[in-house]
Amino acid sequence: MTDVTNLRDRPAWLTLDKLGVLIALIAVAGLALPFALLKANRIVPGEARGILDGLPGGPGFLFLALLIACILAALLRVPNLVKLGASATALLALFLLIGVAASNLMPPENNYARVSPSSGFWLLVFANSLMLADVLTRLRLGPWIRIGILLGVCVVVTLLLWSGSWNDLSILQEYATRSRAFWQEARTHILLTFGSVAAAILVGIPMGVLCYRRKALRAAVLNVLNIVQTIPSIALFGLLIAPMAWIAATIPGASAIGISGIGTAPALVALFAYSLLPVVSNTVVGLLGVSAAAVDAARGMGMTRRQRMLGVELPLAFPVILTGIRIVLVQNIGLATIAALIGGGGFGVFVFQGIGQTAMDLVLLGAVPTVALAFAAAVVLDAVVEMIS
Repeated sequence: MTDVTNLRDRPAWLTLDKLGVLIALIAVAGLALPFALLKANRIVPGEARGILDGLPGGPGFLFLALLIACILAALLRVPNLVKLGASATALLALFLLIGVAASNLMPPENNYARVSPSSGFWLLVFANSLMLADVLTRLRLGPWIRIGILLGVCVVVTLLLWSGSWNDLSILQEYATRSRAFWQEARTHILLTFGSVAAAILVGIPMGVLCYRRKALRAAVLNVLNIVQTIPSIALFGLLIAPMAWIAATIPGASAIGISGIGTAPALVALFAYSLLPVVSNTVVGLLGVSAAAVDAARGMGMTRRQRMLGVELPLAFPVILTGIRIVLVQNIGLATIAALIGGGGFGVFVFQGIGQTAMDLVLLGAVPTVALAFAAAVVLDAVVEMIS
């Protein structure tokens, strides 16, 4: 009984956080693994370097102390604001000091050497990001605060890039030699993503309304779209090459507006096809969820069927429809990287070039902005859905 009483009297912050145990294990693994890699050139395997190799002396020990404090904050049930401050500070320190480590490790007057973040760095980023996401979920912050945090992160990243703190990192050196191509592919990636989503909205919402009104048509349309969704993305891109080439060769003026067997056109068509199911199904679900009392009230006011749909049903179903659009947008930002396999461009160009050259930093040049764009789109649209719900 005494032991049970002692356990009950123990302060809450001395008990273990279940998710924190997992976060702490990931962070400890990150501390045990290399922090950075020093490579003689962009494609050879690198030599592992720890935190104290890249940050010798006082800064390295202070950084280690900060990371250990974050592990303790993750393990224990300390106040959420403490966890928030610890994880945010650790992430800022990680991204700032990896640039300092790159500058310290880079051999002087060597244009071929590369320094890149290693597995330990990425595990530490993952652990602290997981703790930060968990805290933000527990705090249940409002949509405007979440958007403000996203803008703050964008400002910090912009300042780090502008200051030149990351210039010695290999991913920035890859960018320096491909800056013009990077922004060209960025425009293509955005065109593929937002163009396919816009087309899916223009076609998918009316199709969803039709499926809502015609129950017999609903099952057939949704089954066909489900089949399209099960086709692997690479296979769908490949299947479109022959019909798009036939259209370009047969229909007058088709090739003049950019339709061809490879390139942007088949990539847009494939992404559009993948986008239809979430938009159509969410439109149907949203309309089915509209209160019958609201529809009856609109009918009692003398509103026509069209007026009820445009003035009552669609506005009430819009949060659910927007959730489908969010799914499509985040999905297509990732799928657009596959378009590079058929000459569609986008950030996938750097991903597949890097894989072909065994240059992982070139892969990151395409992967990092893709992940960042998808994350930003998810945060903004989640906030918008919450604001209009």
